[in-house]
Amino acid sequence: MLIVELAFTANSERLAGRPAHRALLQGLHEEGHLVAAGPWADDTGALLVFDVERGELDRLLEADPYYRTPGVEVLGVREWAPVVGRGQLATPAAPGPPHR
Repeated sequence: MLIVELAFTANSERLAGRPAHRALLQGLHEEGHLVAAGPWADDTGALLVFDVERGELDRLLEADPYYRTPGVEVLGVREWAPVVGRGQLATPAAPGPPHR
């Protein structure tokens, strides 16, 4: 999974582009490419969790003009390895004490 972190300013262009961006996000969620997305409670940025490979994420970010809108900055993209929930990593069980 990949995490995208955004930072926002109060630029009105960002607010004008938000409805179309959210419609695209809804479609990505319905297709299973987007696990979750939403702004920080103080509206200074957002976090998006994608279940795609990096090349596909780059294509998705390029296809949505919101990520290039004044007032929106992509702070970073990081690979995430959840251990609980959708997409969790399959890890072998830790060995227990020997049976007697």
